[in-house]
Amino acid sequence: MLIRPARPEDAAAIRSIIAPVIRAGETYTLDPDMTEADALAYWTGPDKETFVAEEAGEVVGTYYMRPNQAGGGRHVCNCGYMTRAGATGRGIARRMAAHSLDHARSHGYRGMQFNFVVSTNERAVRLWHSLGFATVGRLPLAFRHPVQGYVDALVMFQAL
Repeated sequence: MLIRPARPEDAAAIRSIIAPVIRAGETYTLDPDMTEADALAYWTGPDKETFVAEEAGEVVGTYYMRPNQAGGGRHVCNCGYMTRAGATGRGIARRMAAHSLDHARSHGYRGMQFNFVVSTNERAVRLWHSLGFATVGRLPLAFRHPVQGYVDALVMFQAL
């Protein structure tokens, strides 16, 4: 698997990955009714470094990295990850996460923080814990899941 910076020609592939996840409304606090153009603009915005994961020339995942805060909080990064539907369970997210941790370290970040991990996203929670992230906060009933109703969100952190 190759993980590389996203290029303009990756836009359609990135949109095809992120749009269904955003529309499902189960894991991200983004408006499920946002347009695909707005979703792509969010994911690839100038405040982010966006990457894609390729297998056999096909984009199967994407992630972004950005400073979690400005000024005095700029040394901690934040990321978002999505895998193509039908490609889950193959270790793509784990490889993107490992890449992002290495990239963050090499760019001088001192920590990685996930501000809002939906507690029902059990695969993600397990993955982050297995990679050394700690749950440092719980936001009770902070996310309205479209099927499960109000559920907790987790704040997760790893020092780098």
